[in-house]
Amino acid sequence: MHAISYTRFGAAADVLEPVALPTPDPEPGEVLVELAVSGVNPSDVKARAGTRPGVVKPAFDRIVPHSDGAGTIVAVGEGVDTTRIGTRVWIWNGQWQRAFGTAATHICVPVMQAVPLPDAVSFETGATLGIPGLTACHAVFGGGEVMGKTLLIQGGAGTVGLLAVQLAKWGGAKVITTTGATGSEAATNAGADVVLDYGAEEMANQILAANNGQPIDRIIEVEFGLNIDTDAAVIAPNGTIAAYGSAKAMTAELNFGPLLFKAATIDIILIYLLPKPERDAAIARLHAALADGALHCPVAQVFALKDCAAAHKAVEAGTRNGAILLDTTA
Repeated sequence: MHAISYTRFGAAADVLEPVALPTPDPEPGEVLVELAVSGVNPSDVKARAGTRPGVVKPAFDRIVPHSDGAGTIVAVGEGVDTTRIGTRVWIWNGQWQRAFGTAATHICVPVMQAVPLPDAVSFETGATLGIPGLTACHAVFGGGEVMGKTLLIQGGAGTVGLLAVQLAKWGGAKVITTTGATGSEAATNAGADVVLDYGAEEMANQILAANNGQPIDRIIEVEFGLNIDTDAAVIAPNGTIAAYGSAKAMTAELNFGPLLFKAATIDIILIYLLPKPERDAAIARLHAALADGALHCPVAQVFALKDCAAAHKAVEAGTRNGAILLDTTA
């Protein structure tokens, strides 16, 4: 099989290299997937750069990056129903705690990590359902139904944010979101009721004014460290701040008092570790939203497999309103 891999941490152009590797045979309980598309996520980029906290060297001698992807099952291991062969699937946790991920023409994964992809859903969409899709879905619905509630989605023009906006609207919520100037149109098109500039002053007052002076039931947070004071000011009593990121301020400073007297819940989300019942529920919701035509997974750019380093640079640049993907057939 053809793949992109690295053996040391560093800049994408310096460490990512094409390699030819033996196509693996599926072990018992596994399937072999011929990939069509690989998703490139910020977590993949950080892992390759060596910026994950406490990690000083790669966990394996050679790593094929990326956890998301979509393709077709071409072989199965012992114990797996042979009728799965030929099934279109999307992948989650492809490279989580494993050496070989989806930046390749093939991958072997446990059968439960190859989710049947509905016929009407493209491989490109399938490759965004793993990290972005599951994160957005669990962030929105992890506390239950949102019908009639107000959700604040911080960073509503990122890939996760755009999916969260659509899912929250599909679930019957009022959605207030914050974006930069270049993301306002994308968030509006995704269905947000109110779009605010996250760089504006007195943001808490603007958020409350957008909700007729009422506090926010649930907050989906991409920059926890930067926004916690605003979130604490606007969250409703017994509300939840569902945080999936804090890249710009990893060491957050909390003023405990405002959170205490709201009895606020801080729910830290790492989708790699989502327990099976919650993951199954999120998968079912994603498929239902897709079937209802309520979810469009935006794609900013598609690169050939050989151009994986350029794809990583595009993710690092951060100026996009959609997913970065690799065409693993090109």
